[in-house]
Amino acid sequence: MTHRITRRHVSAGIGAAIISPAWASAPAFAQGGDPIKIGFSMAQTGSLAGAGKQALLGAQIWEKEINGKGGLLGRPVKLIYYDDQTNPATVPGIYAKLLDVDKVDLVIGPYGTNLVAPTLPAVMPKGKTLIGLFALDANHDFQYPKYFSMLPSGPTPKQSFTDGFFSVAAAQNPKPQTVAIAAEDAEFSRNAADGARENVHTYGFKTIYDRTYPPNMTDFSPIIRAIQATNPDLVVICSYPNTSVGMVQSANELGLKPKMMGGGMVGLQYTAIKSKLKTKLNGIVNYEFWVPTPKLMAPAADFFKKYQALAPGEGIDPLGYYLGGWGYAYFQVLQQAIEGTKSLNDDKLADYMRTHAFTTIMASDIRFGKGGEWTKSQVMQVQYHDITDAADLETWRGMSYQTVLTPSDEKTGSIIYPYEKALG
Repeated sequence: MTHRITRRHVSAGIGAAIISPAWASAPAFAQGGDPIKIGFSMAQTGSLAGAGKQALLGAQIWEKEINGKGGLLGRPVKLIYYDDQTNPATVPGIYAKLLDVDKVDLVIGPYGTNLVAPTLPAVMPKGKTLIGLFALDANHDFQYPKYFSMLPSGPTPKQSFTDGFFSVAAAQNPKPQTVAIAAEDAEFSRNAADGARENVHTYGFKTIYDRTYPPNMTDFSPIIRAIQATNPDLVVICSYPNTSVGMVQSANELGLKPKMMGGGMVGLQYTAIKSKLKTKLNGIVNYEFWVPTPKLMAPAADFFKKYQALAPGEGIDPLGYYLGGWGYAYFQVLQQAIEGTKSLNDDKLADYMRTHAFTTIMASDIRFGKGGEWTKSQVMQVQYHDITDAADLETWRGMSYQTVLTPSDEKTGSIIYPYEKALG
């Protein structure tokens, strides 16, 4: 049968479901083989759309490839998704529709802590296995045994986001002493800020400023001025894309110059945001989950060749480094569980995922432990440097403007310290 794109309009607030990408095609399958329907939501609008669109294309590339190889269990795979608009309130209704109306066989999670957290109570009563994408400790309150996190934050997920930031700071001589924490008032950033506070204690620093701010804030100068008034050595910012941009711009305009700044800022990894901020990124130390070093690119090169050929036509992030590869990889985990169990049974899939290791294009030897988190952290801290106003796509394609500081097995260089030295 031929596998073609179909669009359906559904109730307002949910958006359009897309079943397979327009560029996909699939071979003939065993006669009578109904498609395996996998349902999910993914941000295509709203503040997380810049990454959500990457993840969706990654998933569609996986779908095309798996169908090109004969599908799963001898059946084609069909993806059914809805735009959650980066709005947590839409998520329960989307997953109810997927399960009760679309009758999907399996579900997989959306992108982001704020969206995965409301997904869990929507799928738990149905006993569905769920893999969340880049959700920070989303299962902390639920402890749902069939939840698995596609996020390399390890067994202490809240702390891992900024652990590398603080470990690098603690190694400086003389050691910095004081910390300011500014966090967006949202699920992810609150969790990351909680972890930062733990790390302050662990590494022997002193917090002298600690505030949250609303997600819809547009003027960040009061926060930056308040931080300046306390004169901290370290500034940790936990934020989503829109406020990450605002904080960096305001810090640059007002001349905030701590010894280190960054830590938990979502969005600085996006190609469009890098292109917007350019020189304002210099000196910032921030988390990353994957960068294009030769070591990490080796297993992922074929995927990124396909992604980057398709991205211009989709009008999305041209590189896909932040979430494109992970959007492919979390379907690889699901695929390996299905192939390992030869089943679509959620209980069997969850049991398999708890007891086996997984290898994907983005990470190998992935093992899930308590709460569905990875048993080992692979969170990096990267420093930006030597970025000029002439920086372009070729700049962001490589490693010339960024240095991996932690973990030690991925380190590519040392920090430029203090922050002011990297400003040029």
